[in-house]
Amino acid sequence: MKRLILAALLMGTGLSATVASAQEWPSKPIKLVVPYAPGGYTDAVGRITARFLEKELSQTVIVDNRPGGGGIVGSDLVSKSPGDGYTLCVCSVGAISIAPVAQTTSYDPVKSFKPISVVSTIPQTVIVNPSLPINSMEDLVKYAKANPGKLTYGSSGAGGLMYFSVALFDARLGTKMTHVPFKGGSPATAAVVSGEVNLSFTNMTDALPQIEANTVRALAVTSATRSEFTPKLPTVAETVSPGYAVESWNGIMAPASTPDAVVAKVSDALKKMAADPEVKKNMAVAGASTVFTTPAEYTAQITKEVEQWRALLKEIAEKKT
Repeated sequence: MKRLILAALLMGTGLSATVASAQEWPSKPIKLVVPYAPGGYTDAVGRITARFLEKELSQTVIVDNRPGGGGIVGSDLVSKSPGDGYTLCVCSVGAISIAPVAQTTSYDPVKSFKPISVVSTIPQTVIVNPSLPINSMEDLVKYAKANPGKLTYGSSGAGGLMYFSVALFDARLGTKMTHVPFKGGSPATAAVVSGEVNLSFTNMTDALPQIEANTVRALAVTSATRSEFTPKLPTVAETVSPGYAVESWNGIMAPASTPDAVVAKVSDALKKMAADPEVKKNMAVAGASTVFTTPAEYTAQITKEVEQWRALLKEIAEKKT
């Protein structure tokens, strides 16, 4: 009996310490891991979020770029970090909802993290180097079929959405294009400009400046409907592949062991961020829409997406055999 009482007292003391620690959070700088190279869409979202959280939480937020593997390297780092609230991730759909079902990762998309909120969504834009005789999605499909394997496309890595959006496109259209991985969407887009690769299904953030500078030719957006930022661009679905819809999101996630009280504080801050006019303006400059979801809604979204991508990847594999 004495042992049971002692154990209960020790558990109570530990619980009290955890609650107290969560209440005092944050008492030191927070690290916000961006699993992609500087200069791209996720990096832009990360820096916008960091600036707002600094103001809202009255604590320094350090952006830490950890590119590699289409977001897998940085996401894996966060999943293995202490759950003390001082390491967060600007995670993305490719590394979270797709990669774990497409390949072996050391983290589980739900069990290894505590999703807090989606903060932005953005369509991808199909861009090609202007030297190519391709002026439309119909031209792209025709050229790719006539030259199997000749067209090269850049992506943020084999685990990312940029890669899988083309893999899905190839599977549905019967085309075959050659993958060239980079450490982020920005370098992949730059490679289209320089002619190092022929094309990319890149984030709107990276595409917009190049479209405006006429350094690339934009063909379509990958979302289900046209983008407010490029209303003249058709969707892939309305041109060559009915039902095709791929959209990127970024969201804030924490290691699975992070206290619920800390998650609640971050969630409250992100809810305010989604309604902030300056944040909306800055997200729009990046070609993104500002979003807020509760932790429960975000978790349900990831769970649903994992199942959807598992079915789609099965479809891709069956078409290859």
